[in-house]
Amino acid sequence: MSSITLNKSQLVNRKTKITITGSKSESNRLLLLKALYPELVLNNVSNSDDSELMTKALADTSSIVDIHHAGTAMRFLTAYFAIQDNREVTLTGSHRMKERPIKILVEALKELGADISYVEKVGFPPLKIKGKKLTKNKVTLQANVSSQYISALLLIASKLENGIELTLEGEITSIPYIKMTLSLLDQIGVESTFINNTITVKPNTKKPITKKLTVESDWSSASYFFSIVALSDLGTEIMLSSYNKNSLQGDSALVGIYKEFGVETSFSNNSITLTKVSEHKEAKSFNLINAPDIAQTIAVTCFALGVACDLQGLHTLKIKETDRLVALKTEIEKLGGQVDITNDTLYLHPSNIINDKVSIATYHDHRMAMAFAPLALKKSLIIEDAMVVSKSYPTYWDDLKALGFKITSN
Repeated sequence: MSSITLNKSQLVNRKTKITITGSKSESNRLLLLKALYPELVLNNVSNSDDSELMTKALADTSSIVDIHHAGTAMRFLTAYFAIQDNREVTLTGSHRMKERPIKILVEALKELGADISYVEKVGFPPLKIKGKKLTKNKVTLQANVSSQYISALLLIASKLENGIELTLEGEITSIPYIKMTLSLLDQIGVESTFINNTITVKPNTKKPITKKLTVESDWSSASYFFSIVALSDLGTEIMLSSYNKNSLQGDSALVGIYKEFGVETSFSNNSITLTKVSEHKEAKSFNLINAPDIAQTIAVTCFALGVACDLQGLHTLKIKETDRLVALKTEIEKLGGQVDITNDTLYLHPSNIINDKVSIATYHDHRMAMAFAPLALKKSLIIEDAMVVSKSYPTYWDDLKALGFKITSN
């Protein structure tokens, strides 16, 4: 499926239940921990491309490991292979992956004694990694870097001879993702502390205290249904499973954010029900430093509603699958909107215009495809490279069809 047309649609079933696969963020962390602690048994692991690539890479015994577009896997596996004593691996990926910086993580691992070199361009994959035992335990990082760099170090820390003492300098980005990593470590019996800007993880040679872990469903994937409900008629309900009220995922901030769009979230029996209870058409302003992955969804929701939108804390979006700030500006302006961006902010001007049958480029970015799809409740549109959604949510288009979206292949 190279592209699809989403014809202007309305929900045919206003009380639909959707089951969403496990969180990609939790799954990839737990997959790495399972490689370090084989006794772990994981349930509801994400069926996303990223998690499947992570699983395959961890089982790969060859000298070249290709993780394609999977950015989380690139970061986590860089740390993992650095501690695989007497194993040499070249870790590579897609053309876009070779443009995504990894120097900060590589330099941090080198501070701990790792043997890593760049195969092509300095600061970017591919990487040649010669695994060895790491005995140094102190490392410092700028706190505003991608939380995946930090989590990569924390995930391997318990297998280092002396653990790790990680000092973060400045304002910390995406704290919920760091806390997610530490919580998962705690669940298997790895001791850690997070005091001020210093994170300490103690070495661990014991078997995990908890052997069975169930991955919570992905809140980032839920965001598109929050958007759909926000753009729908009063009384519309969608039930999603499986979700926890006390989630480890930063994107659970959706509950509070979408309340401002008139979407009420209720928790019951490991599920959430989203209900459109009121109309809220005033300008929106959110700092998404702890949940940058939902920026695209929010921006498109605001555009569809014709309201102004001011989003801050977005500096990590420039190093994702594409430069998401530039991509959002380009595609929303094709639809008739006006967007101003800086390195870490996006401002959407209010507009009552939505151009019909616009072709939306996705830039090999799953979230571009999924974030723009709810616009079909307002106008017909075309989504290019539609199956890019398999990176995180392979059944997305099927689930939209179940809601009543009219989708045809081109």
